[in-house]
Amino acid sequence: MRLTDFRARLDKAFGATYAQSIAADHSFGELGDRTINQAIADGIDTATIWRAVVTAYPDRVPARLR
Repeated sequence: MRLTDFRARLDKAFGATYAQSIAADHSFGELGDRTINQAIADGIDTATIWRAVVTAYPDRVPARLR
């Protein structure tokens, strides 16, 4: 998944402002306790990051975005 597609999905699921907050502030256990921004900077594949988001927020991410 391209980074632009990842960011678009995050914005659609959470809204642009809250998506930025999640990316900067929420640490995901599946990503080694990294935030989304840290995981991207560390070169973790965006599809892997997206799966961690879906797992952490199953009720927030619509099925069409999974």
